[in-house]
Amino acid sequence: RRYTTEISLIIGPERDIPAPDVNTNAQTMSWIMDTYSMHAGHTVPGCVTGKPVSLGGSVGRKEATGRGVTFTLEAAAQALGEKLAGQRVVIQGFGNVGSYFADSVRHDGVKIIAIGDAYGAVANENGIDVPTAMRYGQATGSIRDLPGTHPVDPAGLLEMDCEILVPAALENQLTAENAGNVKAHIVAEGANGPTTPDADRVLHEKGVFLIPDVLCNAGGVTVSYFEWVQALNRDRWDEATVNAKLRSIMLTAFDEVLTMSRREDVDMRTAAYLLAVERVADATSQRGIYP
Repeated sequence: RRYTTEISLIIGPERDIPAPDVNTNAQTMSWIMDTYSMHAGHTVPGCVTGKPVSLGGSVGRKEATGRGVTFTLEAAAQALGEKLAGQRVVIQGFGNVGSYFADSVRHDGVKIIAIGDAYGAVANENGIDVPTAMRYGQATGSIRDLPGTHPVDPAGLLEMDCEILVPAALENQLTAENAGNVKAHIVAEGANGPTTPDADRVLHEKGVFLIPDVLCNAGGVTVSYFEWVQALNRDRWDEATVNAKLRSIMLTAFDEVLTMSRREDVDMRTAAYLLAVERVADATSQRGIYP
């Protein structure tokens, strides 16, 4: 609350809008919103996103980042002419992103063979039961010692034999040192910045199809936008509406980045940057420069 007071001049529904990430959650957003509102003299639900639904948060926000990863992964498989059913998936990170990704992608018939968190990593070559893993993780605070699995070296998680690798933990996990050992042919970046530039080049040269973080994990910030819109309009959408809008936006973005990638013959991350810079340049050109 004291921190919110100090930054209250630079946040707000028409300025910068905080949302939860590592080591923050819906409760944190509640405190920020309440403190900001006390200073404003009235409730301002649009000053943050990721709030509890009871305080004006959006249904589907907590699951949105993981669901967005699934949507882009489904699009990638289609672009490569593949089916997800039966493909083996390894997930690094089983927090908000990794767990809800696992819960959504399991309906595509994939086999999640290994998962890891900050306390350890476990595997089952026949597939890990995701609902059990989620309940166990929520009850114990970790998936370490998950029944029906055996422990594996967390350092080797990214190099396991699989078709799909999802780094959904912290940044700089895929580096020049381990990227050459990646077995997966699709890498979906659920985390922010999990791949270093050197690793990017290695993976591209290996022919790995990488879905960059700026696209792959954009589901969370997209539904944060939905939450902001609902707050401004004093509206409330049901979860089916939120998910449908999220899916439409994620798939459209994927198609646009893929088109740029093929047109310019570059990897997907470079294509995403090219598309972003092109849009900013076009907008700047049309608006002009003043003064």
